[in-house]
Amino acid sequence: RPGMSGEEQFRILHQHWQNSDGTTRAILISTYAKLANLYEECRPLVAPVFARCKNSVHVEIQQRSAEYAAMREAFSPEAVEDLLREMPPFEDKEQSALETRLKEKEGEDSAAVAKAARPSAAQKQRAAQAAAVAKAAAEEEAMEQAPEGRQGENEDYDEDERPQPIQDTTPVGIPKEVIPAMRKAFSNLCTSPSGVLFENALLQVGVKHEYQGSQGRITVFFGNLGSNLLKHFRVTIDEGDHLRMQKQGTEGLLDDAEGGGCSVAVRTQAKLLLLVEVMAPFDDAPAMRVKFETTEGVRHEYPLRLPIVATCFMEPVTLAADAFMQKWKSLEGQERECQEIVKAPQNAPEIDEEYMDRISAIVTDGLKFGHCTGCDPTAWTVSGAATFRTGSKDKSGNNINVGCLVRVEANPQARAFRVTTRTLHPLCSKAVKNVALVSIKLA
Repeated sequence: RPGMSGEEQFRILHQHWQNSDGTTRAILISTYAKLANLYEECRPLVAPVFARCKNSVHVEIQQRSAEYAAMREAFSPEAVEDLLREMPPFEDKEQSALETRLKEKEGEDSAAVAKAARPSAAQKQRAAQAAAVAKAAAEEEAMEQAPEGRQGENEDYDEDERPQPIQDTTPVGIPKEVIPAMRKAFSNLCTSPSGVLFENALLQVGVKHEYQGSQGRITVFFGNLGSNLLKHFRVTIDEGDHLRMQKQGTEGLLDDAEGGGCSVAVRTQAKLLLLVEVMAPFDDAPAMRVKFETTEGVRHEYPLRLPIVATCFMEPVTLAADAFMQKWKSLEGQERECQEIVKAPQNAPEIDEEYMDRISAIVTDGLKFGHCTGCDPTAWTVSGAATFRTGSKDKSGNNINVGCLVRVEANPQARAFRVTTRTLHPLCSKAVKNVALVSIKLA
């Protein structure tokens, strides 16, 4: 649309990212780079996309993201502008080489020359599209230039002909008062095999999940708690590059078309089964959007997140004290280490040995790390080791795995904990640290 800012163009394009395949995403990456070149306000918007996609399992996405991210550091601003400059429009030649040769050989009035000069189907389609765009632009410009007084000229409409006010079709979202309980439920499910993810007066969403190595099986239940039928009930899930996902559910549940979905009767459930395999480290849980309509015609749309986090794919490793400290020192470095201090909850008891037993259980049962005994300098420290399993293969055909270490240190006087994670991959370090922090807050 004429006059649209670069930020608006980026957001309109990026809303289709989750539903695009790898080839389309690679094209979007190049588009984002050109937007950032044309509009400076787009640069902070596209930078996180490039940073995240540099670890993509899709080679084309990974290569383009890495190249565009490094381009401004490797070249001068003038060189980058030249590299990303808009391509000049293609100018159709008046005559093709074939037409020229035919005219020289058979004359201008021959049937062969007339056939060669006839526009092809593709040329006709391009011409029609160009005409449609030009017509739409002219109509929009005419509407913008119309005097304001013209809008009220025909005030003698009949009642039936008078334009009706536009109804608000914004769906009902998650009430603010439910959000704290929803966040707590999500955090609990990150380290628990089953539980309630979301609940209000109309709907309850339950999750049961189990994992083995790089693979997981997640079952999601959608229960109708209201007193009326829920219509057009459907679910969409964002699929990132780091997860392979197979989905199977109640008939119509995954049909996101307008008017699609299934019906969930009172006190019954719809069911969704997910089979996932992790292919690369990640630090964000998949987004799930639940949509339905009540019998009164009120639309509801709830943005949720599935508790599929990096620690779900950990396998515990038990290390001797010397081996743990050797690996701990070898993983020093800003990109490999994540560290953050978290205060104990206000209503929590004093930090004592019993409290530390709960922290140890979080590390072993919640984060799925092996407790490395003998390497903790004091009773206020818990250390653990694990391996993050993926389904990706290296050149030798072996699965790619990431070794992970964690250390939780308590300060009873300050009622605080310092969580430090060290891994070979920055996203793994960040993901383990985040899950550990929320688990300690709930301890």
